[in-house]
Amino acid sequence: MLTSKTKVLCIIGDPIEHSMSVTMHNAAMQNIGLDYVYVAFNVLQNDLSNAISGIRSLKIKGASVTIPHKISVMKYLDKIEPMAENIGAINTIKNEDGILIGRNTDGEGFLKSIKESGYNLKNKKIVLFGAGGGARACAFYLAKEVGGITIINRSNTKMNDLISKLQSKSEIPIKGINLSKSGDIKKEIKESDMLVNTTPVGMTPNVNESPVKQSWLHPNLFVVDIIYSPIQTNLLQEASSIGCNVLSGVDMFVNQGIIAFKWWTGVSPDKKLMKQVVLEKLDELDELK
Repeated sequence: MLTSKTKVLCIIGDPIEHSMSVTMHNAAMQNIGLDYVYVAFNVLQNDLSNAISGIRSLKIKGASVTIPHKISVMKYLDKIEPMAENIGAINTIKNEDGILIGRNTDGEGFLKSIKESGYNLKNKKIVLFGAGGGARACAFYLAKEVGGITIINRSNTKMNDLISKLQSKSEIPIKGINLSKSGDIKKEIKESDMLVNTTPVGMTPNVNESPVKQSWLHPNLFVVDIIYSPIQTNLLQEASSIGCNVLSGVDMFVNQGIIAFKWWTGVSPDKKLMKQVVLEKLDELDELK
């Protein structure tokens, strides 16, 4: 039962209809009995400043931030946590009496999902597709654990900026390859242990797309896609079919949500329940197609 005392949390992005956050967080809060509600707001880029002002004035307790606002939103906040500052992107906002604090739970959630899968990152050579907010979060947390990272991206400007920032915080080899150089990318993948896709390529509704050709993959490659809708992207299906171990974005999504939930409310949610409702919702959406 919603009342005038109910605390509000939200997610902002554009588009926002595909997000599972509303389902996941409301189920977790209801299960615990917290007097909170979590809602979604479709916020256009031109309206972002007004939306952040609205979070303050309406005393919304916290917000998740998704595409395309993870980087641009930072300039409207009062404080940014140090790791998020390094990453250059945030995905979570906490409102502490009108002071808006930005944090990035994507990288923490990503790293936790890799470790929970049982994969040993030590000295591994990683190929990472993308240089946006999600890529930056994953790359900074990977850089603390692995032996080397190669960034693949369409924009040299974004790619080189990420490489420069990573190199200033890490001693491992970090390099970049433009997405147009298919021969170099193919060779890099053949010599790598793990491939991570942080781009939207293959996300619903463009489920037949993949950032790489199947022939570039090899069975000893651990393939991770941070997309969670569909659960098994075209990339993961093709990787599985040649014997690769794969990991979808569902666990990363749930883990980053748990970190945010605890930060906002001070309470630990039921992870099993959160994952279950996300999987059920994704299955329901698949049946509707």
